[in-house]
Amino acid sequence: MQSRVAVLKTRPETVLKDYHRLLNLAGYQDVLDRKLDTALKVNISWHFFYPGSSTTPWQLEGVIRAMARDGYRKDLIHACHNRTVVIDARLGERENKQVQVVNAHGLRNIHLYEGEEWIHIRDAVGDLADGFLCLNQVYPDGFHIPRRLIGENIVHLPTVKTHVFTTTTGAMKNAFGGLLNERRHWTHPVIHETLVDLLMIQKEIHPGIFAVMDGTFAGDGPGPRCMIPYTKNVILASADQVAIDAVAARMMGMDPLSIKYIRLAHDRGLGCGDPREIRILGDTSAAEENWQFAGPFRKMTFASRMQHKIYWGPLKKPVEWSLKTFLAPWSYLASVLYHDTFWYPFLARKRMRDVLESDWGRLFRNWERLGSTDDGYDTVGEAAAEIRRTGFNAFRRSLGVLVSCIREAPEFLTLRKRQMHEK
Repeated sequence: MQSRVAVLKTRPETVLKDYHRLLNLAGYQDVLDRKLDTALKVNISWHFFYPGSSTTPWQLEGVIRAMARDGYRKDLIHACHNRTVVIDARLGERENKQVQVVNAHGLRNIHLYEGEEWIHIRDAVGDLADGFLCLNQVYPDGFHIPRRLIGENIVHLPTVKTHVFTTTTGAMKNAFGGLLNERRHWTHPVIHETLVDLLMIQKEIHPGIFAVMDGTFAGDGPGPRCMIPYTKNVILASADQVAIDAVAARMMGMDPLSIKYIRLAHDRGLGCGDPREIRILGDTSAAEENWQFAGPFRKMTFASRMQHKIYWGPLKKPVEWSLKTFLAPWSYLASVLYHDTFWYPFLARKRMRDVLESDWGRLFRNWERLGSTDDGYDTVGEAAAEIRRTGFNAFRRSLGVLVSCIREAPEFLTLRKRQMHEK
């Protein structure tokens, strides 16, 4: 069967109706069994709000409303969040106005690191693990995945953006946090192969896999945090994780098959990465747009340049080994200090200015106070989005993230558990 990707242009006045149409164009009801639990895998690429970086509230709202309208029971739908040592998911779901949507619809809100059981990969997928491209080498003793995800449908909610490790990031990358534990940074040197292995796992454990991608904002440059955001007014959906990433990459101005994780997945038959073989439904002219993004590598930040030197360059041999020892928290601290304590407080406002004044920026700011129709939002308010966490306010909040980063570092948690066991 030919891979299908639905693409639509949208605007605030029609965004909820457009999401409903989008999901049905892409055939989601044929993929997601109503009788099973469905996880909405929310994307939080930064705990601070940054346009294009994380799942938008209207994206989450549109998907929930569409599913309810089509007969899916809300008690069988839940939001799903991962955690990393440098991203505070609890802060992020508030700052990005995601938890407000979840609570308004009375959905369960699952944080996979809070009281959830994780099981060994061999117990989850059996001999499938023998075919992994890289994960057996990265984790010789195996790794664990959340038990609750086994047997559930999953709907990924990424955004259209670039990434300093994978060139672009979307549906396939969205599984990275949910399926791997907090030592997932061990996979960075083989990140493309890792995404392919994770897609293999997903196809084994999920009865239905679907992706809904928001491109109302889209991010170019050294993403997923230090990007230049643009207003692009598009939304995409597909049951083929490879195909939706390929179409998004082409819209950003890139050759999908030149991106390693897309090519690897395409060659292994896990999806279609060749746009010539993908059927576009909806607004075909929107899918043919070329935004001519510069990509993540032309104007890298100091942090992204250093990451590339450590994982693939001259610092790999002298430094990368430390990331697999108790010394690893130095890298978490460095990331928070650069991105949260320096870049966001002092550089982000200028990058965000234009998109915050757009209709989507106004919709975000006034989200909690706006009424909606079945179609969307007749008004988005007068004031542009106001970013409270810049300057000293963001600097002060970043200190709290630093403390959490140290406290929750898996190396320190392992040490504390060992000490408690010895007592």
